[in-house]
Amino acid sequence: VQLQASGGGLVQPGGSLRLSCTSSEHTLDRYEIGWFRQAPGKEREAVACISGSTGDGNAYYYADSVEGRFIISRDNSNNMIYLQMNSLKAEDTAVYYCVTDGGRNCPVIERYIERWGQGTQVTVSS
Repeated sequence: VQLQASGGGLVQPGGSLRLSCTSSEHTLDRYEIGWFRQAPGKEREAVACISGSTGDGNAYYYADSVEGRFIISRDNSNNMIYLQMNSLKAEDTAVYYCVTDGGRNCPVIERYIERWGQGTQVTVSS
């Protein structure tokens, strides 16, 4: 399933951004959707995940590094998944990707992800 992430940009520390994720080819409500990020020189990190509506009923997961600051949500009527990022820190700077492994329940299993897409750059800097 090919997903498109958007909404990245440059923001000051302490600021907020909302990332969006959608697909032009697939209806996403049945799939679990995960956000991953990768900073230069660092390993890819799973950030958040929301289960499909027919899975665990929109259960969600957050990495410890973003717990309490990021909120994942979905708007099935518009085929969108969002990642609201608050209280951003310099260490949140990375390319953010939205993906699915085609399943219904979190977590997203990386080895089953067929397509990663372009991602969207988030830069937190003063």
